[in-house]
This record gives sequence, structure tokens and C-alpha cells, in this order.
Amino acid sequence: MSQDPAARRAELLSLLGDLPPRNRPIHAERVARETRPHYTLETWVLDLNGLEPVPAYLTLPRDAAGPLPAILYNHAHGSDYALGKDELLNGRALLQRPPYAEALAREGIAALCIDHWAFGARSTRTESAIFKQMLWEGRVMWGMMVYDSLHALDFLVERPDVDPDRIGTLGLSMGSTMAWWVAALDPRVKVCVDICCLSDYQALIETGALDRHGVYYYVPGLLKHFTTAGINALIAPRPHLALAGEHDPLTPPAGLERIDAALRDVYAAAGAPEAWRLLRYDCGHEETPAMRAEILAFLRRWL
Repeated sequence: MSQDPAARRAELLSLLGDLPPRNRPIHAERVARETRPHYTLETWVLDLNGLEPVPAYLTLPRDAAGPLPAILYNHAHGSDYALGKDELLNGRALLQRPPYAEALAREGIAALCIDHWAFGARSTRTESAIFKQMLWEGRVMWGMMVYDSLHALDFLVERPDVDPDRIGTLGLSMGSTMAWWVAALDPRVKVCVDICCLSDYQALIETGALDRHGVYYYVPGLLKHFTTAGINALIAPRPHLALAGEHDPLTPPAGLERIDAALRDVYAAAGAPEAWRLLRYDCGHEETPAMRAEILAFLRRWL
């Protein structure tokens, strides 16, 4: 098995089913623009995959001089299929206030969030129906979700008001998993922050927690090629902050310890031991005030 990062990224991508061409052009239409107290909100409809339109929000901090640092923000699941990208603007019960659109804008950071398959304006079909149709077609639902995120990153880096050398990714729960997958697959992501879903796959099996994830999460044959730590190793030596609750069934403690030990070694070997941090809190599957403070401090330092 090759240890070359580029080869390993190609191997990881190859597990994600039949994807549209990676270099297909993006058609983007801005459909609304409004000024809010801390940011300008742009609403876009993106053609990322050639199969269905992808609604997106872009928030740009007011009175900030560009090119701006930016976050590809990944919304959570939570079985709230209607919420989708609105999480960026409105938050959700598991997240602290203010919502990340405002919190990032106050730091001078732009943000892009898309509706993923089955969420927001794309919730006209159920997750289960989408998964089943894709399975018949040789597609993997998680692969198509990751593909949309990678193409959304293309849209973000091509904007003249965004600094392509200062792009990060961030998310809670499903959004956490998306953050570390996207960062692993695309070196253009300079900073990764994942909240409450750095789940060790073997630990999920050991603790009987597989049904806590929806069917979207499962990639055929993945465990023959990668561990969770193996995917996250592809982010090194770029800065990566992971935050977990000690009582979160989605991140069993034994799995966190395995991941932390492996990534400490990876980052030390890469000469960047300070760029990897796993912080654990006395909480469940949620963002705490202390987590929010650490996240913003990490972004100030590295982004």
C-alpha cells in the first residue's frame, strides 16, 4: 500500500463510487443579496454535479478588506432535513450562539455553506430513497456529498474576494465528518476544525453504535483500505483541531485515544506537533462555550 499522500488521496476518492468529472465547469447564479448587521448575505444556486441544483449561502463580513479568509462550513444532520444550510445563519440547538455566520464575520472571515443531498431545499426526496437510487446507479451517497463539497470549494477559491491561501473547513456532527474528509482529500484546505464527530470506525463497531449514523455515512469497502486515523493523517501537517465530548456515543473514548495517538505520531514526524490538537470535554454530542472559544482562537492563530 502506497504511503504517498497524493496516491492515498486518489485511493480514498476511488472508494466513493461513480462521481461526475472532477473538472466539470461550475455554473453559479446569485439570486439574492442583502445586508445584515455583521455580514452581507448572498444566496446562490450552484450547478456542482450536473444532476440537481445546489442552493448555497455565502456570507461576507461587512467593512472587511479582501481578499478574505474563508470557511467552507458544513451543516449537521440531526434528522433535521429542513434545516440544511440555514444552520450557518440561524444555528441549531447543539451549537453555541451566535450562529457561525455572525461569529465568523466578527473575525473577518467569509463563509460558504451548501445544502447537501436530502437537506434544505434538496429535501424533496428522503435520505433513504436517494441512497437506494444511488446504490443502483453505482454511486455512493457519501461520495456524492463529498463531491459537492469539493466542487463548492472550487467555487470559493475562484472568487476574487477570497484568499485561496487562507481557506478552512468547519462543522458539527455530519459537518464534522465532512470537514475532515474534505481536508484529507483537498490540500487547498489550510485549516480543519471538527466538532463532535471524529469517530473511530472500529470503536463504533465495538460499541454497537453503527445505527447512530444514517445510511449516508457508509462507504462500501472503506475499512479494507482506511481507518479513521488513516484518513485524517492525510491532513498533516496542516492545522487540525478536533473537539469531542467524553459522553458522546458517536466518539467512543477508546477510539479517540487511538486516533490521538496515531495523529500525534504523524504530526511529530511531519515536524508540526503543535498543529494537531484533540480536546475532550465533560459533555455529550454538543458544542460548549469552551469549545467555541477554542475554535475561534485556533482560527485566529492559523487562518
